[in-house]
Order: sequence, then structure tokens, then C-alpha cells
Amino acid sequence: MVDYFLVFLGAAIPWLELALVIPLGIISGMNPVAVIIVGFVGNMVTVLALIIGYDKFKLWLAKRNEGKEKKVSKRSERAKELWNKYGLPGMLLLGPILIGTHIAAFIGMTLGASKVKTMLWSTISIGAWAIIFGVATSLGFNLFVRE
Repeated sequence: MVDYFLVFLGAAIPWLELALVIPLGIISGMNPVAVIIVGFVGNMVTVLALIIGYDKFKLWLAKRNEGKEKKVSKRSERAKELWNKYGLPGMLLLGPILIGTHIAAFIGMTLGASKVKTMLWSTISIGAWAIIFGVATSLGFNLFVRE
């Protein structure tokens, strides 16, 4: 049970997320279906909290950065490129492998996407990538482990 909680926690933490946590959980011998579900839920909890609390977070961030010089990170630049090229669906679908789900959702909201559309596309993206990472790891791991 502790192992699944660690998968949940790892998936909820930005930068660890699904791409690392799901394969590690499966490779460590945990049930792939359970790892996919727990990883999905863990990632969704914090992404939904970010989307729902975006307005308050934006105010807090503005106060925190008041008077400071703005630095543009490479991830932010990559997110803007994705936004300009593919829009919200493309950015959120590619987010988990390129910039992270939390950053993709946050940048989408910053660039004017609605909360409903951001939630919808985040759910689709996180669900799809959880399944892809889980199935790919399970199939790949089974190719190397012969009984």
C-alpha cells in the first residue's frame, strides 16, 4: 500500500510526473493497471487544484514577483512555441513529455484558455499518457523478462 501512495505522491509532484513514476512502479513489480490508475489520479489531483486555484495563484505570484525582473525559462519558451503551433489541445497533449503537465496547464491558463477546456484537455492528455507509459513499460519489460 505504501508503494502505491509513493506512486500517487510522485505523480502529483511536478517534474516527476507520469513519465518517471509509472515506469518505475511497474518495473518494481507493482500491478501495472493499479500503477496507471494511481499515477493518473495523483497527477490529476494537483493539475486540477492548479486549474481551480489559478486565479489565487496568479495573484500570489504577482505579489511575490513584484519589483523583480522577469526571467523567461526554456520551458516557458517551449510552451509558448507549442501554444502558437498547436493551441491548447496540442500543448496539453504534448506537455507531459516536453514540459510537464502542470506547466502546460499553467501556461495554457496564462495564455487565456478557459478552466473548463484546460481541465478537459488535461484529463485527456494525462489519461492517454498514463496508459501509454504503462502499456509501453509493461510490454517492454515483458520482452526482457522471460519465464
